[in-house]
Amino acid sequence: MRILRIINRFNLGGPTFNAALLSRYLPKEYETLLVGGEKDYSEDDSLHILDKLELSPIIIPEMKREVSPLNDRMAYKKISALIEEFKPDIVHTHASKAGALGRLAAFNMGVPHTVHTFHGHVFHSYFDSVTTEVYKRVERYLAKRSSAIIAISEEQRKELVDEFKVVPAEKARVIQLGFDLDKFQEDFQYKREEFRRFYQLHEDKVAIGIVGRLVPIKNHLMFLRSIKHLVEKKEFKFRAFIIGDGEMRPALEAYCRKEAIRFNDPEIDEDDHVTFTSWIKDIDVANAGLDIAALTSKNEGTPVSLIEAQAANRPIISTDVGGIRDIVDVGNTALLVPPDDQEGFNTYISQLCGSAELRAKMGQNGWDFVRDRFHYSRLVRDMDRLYKSL
Repeated sequence: MRILRIINRFNLGGPTFNAALLSRYLPKEYETLLVGGEKDYSEDDSLHILDKLELSPIIIPEMKREVSPLNDRMAYKKISALIEEFKPDIVHTHASKAGALGRLAAFNMGVPHTVHTFHGHVFHSYFDSVTTEVYKRVERYLAKRSSAIIAISEEQRKELVDEFKVVPAEKARVIQLGFDLDKFQEDFQYKREEFRRFYQLHEDKVAIGIVGRLVPIKNHLMFLRSIKHLVEKKEFKFRAFIIGDGEMRPALEAYCRKEAIRFNDPEIDEDDHVTFTSWIKDIDVANAGLDIAALTSKNEGTPVSLIEAQAANRPIISTDVGGIRDIVDVGNTALLVPPDDQEGFNTYISQLCGSAELRAKMGQNGWDFVRDRFHYSRLVRDMDRLYKSL
């Protein structure tokens, strides 16, 4: 069985891991051709992941995040040519741009089956109401002609089917993401010491980390407001780590200056309140060095950072959006607040900073919770069953 797998771009995140692990570990009866666009300027690439898995994807430079009639048309033509040459039994697309161009080409080239995975969606908190409605109509058309639509959480399936009505219920399947999680348990103490030595972080300081693109939808200002709260309380020894990069970094640094939050400007100082690290490829090392994992997004699909944090036995504080409730054990591995509840977020972060016992109790539940649910072997089994059912 031939699978043409198309992904928006090879950036660090769930879609890349999902596409790469499926391409590498599906049973030998499958032949997979992996295709993707180039990474966005605001993101770090993940080609090292593909190299480790011995995958050689085809890159289509014209397949970019933004809408561009010229680039989109060229990408569509290249995908059509690949379909003509490879003759896939199934075209499986991941995320929005690849989903639109890949499925349209598959429909028009007569591919027997098309499958699309929603890794997130743009049906709220991204665009104005008119633009959002256009995206909904496009996705309804594509979903109607697709063989199967995959949501990566039960909550996301409800949104796609019931709330936004972009996917017919009979075509919607839930297949959660899968990852290579074992590395988060390996050489843990060594990694912790390396991380904290590099960032001049004494062991008596609580390290709070947030991982992701520095873009508006991730709402890092909410995170920094909670750090301001900790600074003003003057009760805890801590440092916050903002792991990632993007367009919001100048604004976040400006907020720190305005609110007298010390950060690495220009160099790391052991007395800083915040360290901007940019991207860290060895995220297992970072998680070992942290004590608390945070997320403040306004909208999410299945954030990989929270699955990885639990695999490293880190307690979580997060906004309760998208599919997050489906990937954490609420109250046991994670504390959740509504997306606009700054006071609740501040309260939880203070509680965790002030109690090593609570951090340890919540953290120890993480590995048991994610080990089997989100391992790539389960992802491969689920996808194999879906393909054969088609």
